[in-house]
Amino acid sequence: MGPHPAVAAIRLAVRRVLHDVLTDLTDTPAGPRTAAGTRPLVLVACSGGADSMALASALAFEAPKLGIRAGGITVDHGLQPGSDLRAAEVVTRMTALRLDPVESVAVRVGRDGGPEAAARDARYGALDEAADRLGAAAVLLGHTRDDQAETVLLGLARGSGIRSLSGMAEKSGGPGRSHRYRRPFLQVDRQTARKACMVQSLAVWDDPHNIDPAYTRSRLRHEGLPALEKALGKGVVEALARTAQLSRDDADALDAWAAEAETGVRDADGRLECAKLYALPPAVRRRVLRRAVVAAGSPAGSLFARHIEEVDRLITGWRGQGAINLPGRVEAQRQGGRLVIRQG
Repeated sequence: MGPHPAVAAIRLAVRRVLHDVLTDLTDTPAGPRTAAGTRPLVLVACSGGADSMALASALAFEAPKLGIRAGGITVDHGLQPGSDLRAAEVVTRMTALRLDPVESVAVRVGRDGGPEAAARDARYGALDEAADRLGAAAVLLGHTRDDQAETVLLGLARGSGIRSLSGMAEKSGGPGRSHRYRRPFLQVDRQTARKACMVQSLAVWDDPHNIDPAYTRSRLRHEGLPALEKALGKGVVEALARTAQLSRDDADALDAWAAEAETGVRDADGRLECAKLYALPPAVRRRVLRRAVVAAGSPAGSLFARHIEEVDRLITGWRGQGAINLPGRVEAQRQGGRLVIRQG
């Protein structure tokens, strides 16, 4: 008799991602093993919640069959009393699954961008540091199809454009580690992950922040999505997740077009020419502008559609306006038919 359908579903999702990790490693000159000849290491980021515990369990089961070492990291954000004890419990649970190495990493959460964004930045910073230090080939994240639907709705509400509507990518990461983070569960619903934990008798922790109405995502999860399903019927989550994939395909194509177009709108000194920018389709032009602003030092996470629209007006609605101030102390100014973007 095979495993419960929920367990089989999460294991299959993880198995596919691990095969993908091995393929990516094989395509590099170093091959699938490290310089020391050790087996590649894949980490799971585990909060102790149902999604990440289901992911940790599936990784522990599938990784040894593929010659992969499986480890785990839990991040203590220090935002709740006893968070250090909770992190220690998660370490104990991951160790019981025979993950190795297993670590708890404490972080300090700042205030930039609001509590949710600040916690996310601190968390990814800790995961990046741990992955670099341990030499991990990938870090698995437990985001589900429900999380994807919430992300799409948040992007829609903020009016952030098609890239925001594309939600979370199956693979992501910063410069030099574009495929570090893997999300095996983007096609798996939250209930399947919780069911998998239940049938395996895995203890899970429900973060009180997930039901705290002070957090935007919490309100969306417990009020917004249920209201949409009541008004529109079941299937809203699946439709939003499908929208994310379609939007991602379109956004990727436009990004590639913008990367090619950028070289043709610069003069011999590398400065952006306003007349040539004006001739581009708006969706491509704005992507070229965004690329230039980020390259000048503006943090991508702090750069919103309204910022790029203001820069775009220097091209399409030129009335002699002054410099545009952008996040990261970057400014954009039109000078002699050229668009100058630099850090002040």
